[in-house]
Amino acid sequence: MKQNQTGSFDKRHIGVHGDDTATMLSKIGAKSIEELVDKTVPKNIRSEKSLDVPAAMSEYEYLNHIKSLAAKNSVFKSYIGQGYYNTITPSVILRNILENPGWYTQYTPYQAEIAQGRLESLLNFQTVVSDLTGMPLANASLLDEGTAAAEAMAMLYYQKNKRNKGASINKCFVDEGVFEQTKNILETRAAPLNIEIVVGKWDETPLDGTTFFASFLQFPNAKGSVEDYRAYSIELESKEIFLCVAADLMALSLLKPPGEWGADVVVGTTQRFGIPLGYGGPHAGYFATHEKFKRQIPGRIIGVSQDADEHPALRMALQTREQHIKREKATSNICTAQALLANMAGMYAVYHGKEGLLAIANTIHSLTKALSQGLTNDGFVVDNSTMFDTVTFHIEGMQQDAIRARAIEQKVNFFYGEDFISISLDETTHLEDLEVICEVLGIKPDFTEVGKLPVELVRTTSFCDNEVFKKYRTETSIMRYIKSLENKDLSLVHSMIPLGSCTMKLNAATQLMPLSWDGFSQIHPFVPLDQAAGYQQMFTELRAYLCDITGFTACSLQPNSGAQGEYAGLMSIRAYHLDRNDDRKVVLIPSSAHGTNPASGVMCGMKVVVVQCDEKGNIDVADLKARAEEHKDNLAALMITYPSTHGVFESAVKEICDIVHDYGGLVYMDGANMNAQVGYTSPGAIGADVCHLNLHKTFAIPHGGGGPGMGPICVNDKLAPFLPGHVYENVGGDKAIDAISAAPNGSASILLISYAYIRMLGPDGLKQSTAIALLNANYIKSCLDGSYETLYTGEDGMCAHELIIDLRPYKAFGITAEDVAKRLIDYGFHAPTLSFPVAGTIMIEPTESENLEEIDMFIQAMLGIKAEIEEIISGDYPQDNNVLHNAPHTLHRVAADDWNYPYSRQKAAYPLDYLKQGRKFWPTVARIDNAYGDRNLICTCPSVESYQ
Repeated sequence: MKQNQTGSFDKRHIGVHGDDTATMLSKIGAKSIEELVDKTVPKNIRSEKSLDVPAAMSEYEYLNHIKSLAAKNSVFKSYIGQGYYNTITPSVILRNILENPGWYTQYTPYQAEIAQGRLESLLNFQTVVSDLTGMPLANASLLDEGTAAAEAMAMLYYQKNKRNKGASINKCFVDEGVFEQTKNILETRAAPLNIEIVVGKWDETPLDGTTFFASFLQFPNAKGSVEDYRAYSIELESKEIFLCVAADLMALSLLKPPGEWGADVVVGTTQRFGIPLGYGGPHAGYFATHEKFKRQIPGRIIGVSQDADEHPALRMALQTREQHIKREKATSNICTAQALLANMAGMYAVYHGKEGLLAIANTIHSLTKALSQGLTNDGFVVDNSTMFDTVTFHIEGMQQDAIRARAIEQKVNFFYGEDFISISLDETTHLEDLEVICEVLGIKPDFTEVGKLPVELVRTTSFCDNEVFKKYRTETSIMRYIKSLENKDLSLVHSMIPLGSCTMKLNAATQLMPLSWDGFSQIHPFVPLDQAAGYQQMFTELRAYLCDITGFTACSLQPNSGAQGEYAGLMSIRAYHLDRNDDRKVVLIPSSAHGTNPASGVMCGMKVVVVQCDEKGNIDVADLKARAEEHKDNLAALMITYPSTHGVFESAVKEICDIVHDYGGLVYMDGANMNAQVGYTSPGAIGADVCHLNLHKTFAIPHGGGGPGMGPICVNDKLAPFLPGHVYENVGGDKAIDAISAAPNGSASILLISYAYIRMLGPDGLKQSTAIALLNANYIKSCLDGSYETLYTGEDGMCAHELIIDLRPYKAFGITAEDVAKRLIDYGFHAPTLSFPVAGTIMIEPTESENLEEIDMFIQAMLGIKAEIEEIISGDYPQDNNVLHNAPHTLHRVAADDWNYPYSRQKAAYPLDYLKQGRKFWPTVARIDNAYGDRNLICTCPSVESYQ
């Protein structure tokens, strides 16, 4: 009997099938998919073998399989702490944000007019962080606490030395009470920048301002002690030494915030604001600082501006200041954030408000003090007399072993040091849980002497006083608030998001469902490995699949963004050269490369040398060879993207790699365009040594409105020994570089999504996805030929999985690429990638998930806009008053009594018939005035009065 194929995932994931394929091939001028691929992918890099991944599972089969893996994970009550805590995700947030494609399929809010909902939510997040830390400025999240600390170190180092004409002031003090994983990441980031990390006790290590640029403290520290750093801060200020504090946001609802006692930067994680543990992530890190650092702060900042109708509007403030745009002058390579998790954390604060956060924090503190008093009563030596949520007591040898055995029996995890145990309580800890903990310890809790925090350390300033943190206490009200924000944002639930280089494909529900299961969401990243056997099996299998797909031999899952993957890859190359006593510093980067490439090179202590591209957008091989020859004694690496950033398979790629190898360098391949390779070629086949993979692109992790992402690296035998390690798990190679991210396997829980993508597509489905991605892009190109010029094509006139449309010829008529981008909103579509990699262009990528009907509607929209361009060129409409110049058109504008435009309301709002059939998406604001927002920088929730 033939197996029922209706549950075959490839039929659900891939949008084009059957007769539609033939129709599209006919338009392109190819007789078959095979002929199309032959014309697109150079034969000299084509893979000979099929992918060695398991046969495809149906969605039903996969869900049964992943349930079996979840069952192999043991869900203990973990009181391990160290920056990760059990938390309660309010069901209304879980259901309406984390599990809602209207939130998790949004793109980064570069087109602010159709992103006002998540921008408001991220502004709430920034306000919470700013209020609790006591700092005037916060960004819209970073990747995790450890990397946020590293970003702070780099920023402060450059700030200290930017006008220093002598030897650099390069020592950074790190208190021994800082979390171990954070120390390890600081060591990683410090090494290539020649920063010297000095670890010691903050109150015993003298610092001088001639050699130290910063001091790092943990508040409360790793053992849970709440120290009084006020006098220390004054001393540092007198010596012109910056102070960075990694602080627990929940604790700051009770404790005097670092911004009030002298911190220059405050960093940390918002994980305990309702974000599941997830075996390490994803979680939203935070970064708060003074306004004087607003142009140095890494990541994105959401600010208040106004639109063309002078209505309040939000957008990414100082947008062109984003670090990756600075390229080789960057002090950070940050190009993504944890927007989805930041939205959840911000909404957690909205839901609870100040009163709710205080109630949670006070309960945690009361239970912690009762545990501490019980330990003291029974003769244990408690190390930290002042605490928030963590008790650390001295114990060693057989006594510690006995406690550990009883804890395991009760399914309880503590943090075990060499001669101490730390126990961190959290919002999920109830009296019954405390009784279990005390039973394991052989003590009784004592609530009779629950002391208060020292008065000098108690918070006296208010927080979360904006109206948004007071209004939404019932589930009905917050459900409506969340929905009202969602309704302002265009996502994949509305239409195709045709972003070149960003691959906004289907994020299937079956792939995401297991993330909410306790067996995956409630695992602390530092539990014993036998409690995470299901996760470990998934990691092992996923690494094997990714190695086979890339043609490499080893893989690290640790980098928790694409930029982190770039950094990890280059640091592995650096370690390889140093291991051979060869301190090579030059990295060659094509002029077309994404800005994170040169930024990552600089962060790795390398000198960036730009290689030119020819008129067809390919790397200029002669210039490459000249640069390699020029730097032959110092050539560390070449960074390339393949297919190229211009959307073309360069036929000379093997020659390019050979040239670099001949001169002693290694080749790093940026995996941003891997969606055009899988099953047909690979980084290994082209001759690269390492690549990173954007799992949030090729392998279907959602973009989440600007994150999360994951950027694992795959490497060949040369680099395998240098894959990153971690202080709490034996990951990486036998000559491992230090940690890249705070958790051993990065944002472990979302790796489930890419694992599911591979298991349900199987080898044939993965290859077919690549083919259809090529088909869809070339179909769009063929349909737009004659109306628009495609800037770059391959030798047979084909593009890869994306294409660049040149809009520069229309600038002479007052029409810009931005005008086209904004007008597409009126047609119901998110704009393609704007002015990258070439200014004045748009880059289109349809992905394999879109069907012919949707693609044809996008083509209709582009042709409709071309007709409107022709009307302007012919003089039918003024250059400064037409549908493109005034786009997008809001419902408020179209429905207004006055209509002072030379075209009709119908033309403005409904230029094509399909928009009248439920396809219309109304932007809530008109085109935003970015300059106004930069002149009037406001990055926290405005008061109600400011809107009146």
